[in-house]
Amino acid sequence: MSITVQPLDENQRQSCPENFAFGTTFSDHMFTQEYDATSGWNNALISPYHSLSLDPSAAVFHYSQEIFEGLKAYRAHDGGINLFRPEENIKRFNRSAKRMVMPEVDEALHLEAIKSLITLDKAWVPAKDGASLYIRPTMIATSPKLGLGASSNYQHFIICGPAGTYFEGGLTPIAVHVADKYRRAVVGGVGEAKTGGNYAASLYASEDVVKKGYSQVLWLDAVSGRYIEEVGAMNICFVYEGKRIVTPSLSGSILPGITRDSLLKLAPTLGYEVAEERLDIEVILADIASGKITEVFGCGTAAVISPVGVLCYKDKDFVVNNNETGEVSKHLYDELTGIQYGTREDKFNWIQSVTG
Repeated sequence: MSITVQPLDENQRQSCPENFAFGTTFSDHMFTQEYDATSGWNNALISPYHSLSLDPSAAVFHYSQEIFEGLKAYRAHDGGINLFRPEENIKRFNRSAKRMVMPEVDEALHLEAIKSLITLDKAWVPAKDGASLYIRPTMIATSPKLGLGASSNYQHFIICGPAGTYFEGGLTPIAVHVADKYRRAVVGGVGEAKTGGNYAASLYASEDVVKKGYSQVLWLDAVSGRYIEEVGAMNICFVYEGKRIVTPSLSGSILPGITRDSLLKLAPTLGYEVAEERLDIEVILADIASGKITEVFGCGTAAVISPVGVLCYKDKDFVVNNNETGEVSKHLYDELTGIQYGTREDKFNWIQSVTG
């Protein structure tokens, strides 16, 4: 199947505005394709950004059969445009689709759609330091029927929008509240899928902690409420004595982050030890209090790396590294973003260039 391109006239196109906010401004074009059980995927199209028309009984509204992804296009130092490990996001998209009983997409076509869309909307890739073009592939169930069961019809679409730093303070440490009452996901559930229901389930606790002055929630396992899983928008890492980086093992209820995986591969080449372990919250907090843990940071596509300066558990704040950005966090951030923006050598062949 080929992709039909119906672009705006040149005089109708816009470019990245001087001022923008993550998730509120979108580029000129979008990709769409449709699926039905009889003919499979069809009508692959890049066209001007537009609203979707759905029946009020569409399954996505009633049974949350939906998945999405998030990746970025970076304006390189030489003016080119880089994608960072897009094939890994596409593989995860299909793993999420399988878990949510949705049809997988053709990986080559999905990547072609992203590259064609970025090429068409290249003027939307910002040149500001730390900025990028955020890419949001999504799939929704569209069968117009009520009744619990997998949909027969789906829509797959990709939209893009300029993004600066995810948190307003950039690498300024954030305060994180450990969820001691609410739970997000359980092993055997859909925690490892990137589906909207996971995020909807986190909203109550997330909004509550913001009112208390914290930026994010750190979730614990749903069975014992003892073992660390992930932050709402990121995976989490702990640095021991500036040398050893430890992150929770993938349990089946934790999203397997692309940035997480990249750091686990990159850090050893920079002289750090890395480990994936089952992490007890009480042990972690004791190690913060004793000074064994010298840094804590979250990692994800949107934020890249976000240092954590305060962990609150059961109304007690545990301050990490004097609430300052640590050397390890800064080192990893500089190296990883250097690869993404083309100022550091890409020893892992993670970058795909977009031309056109």
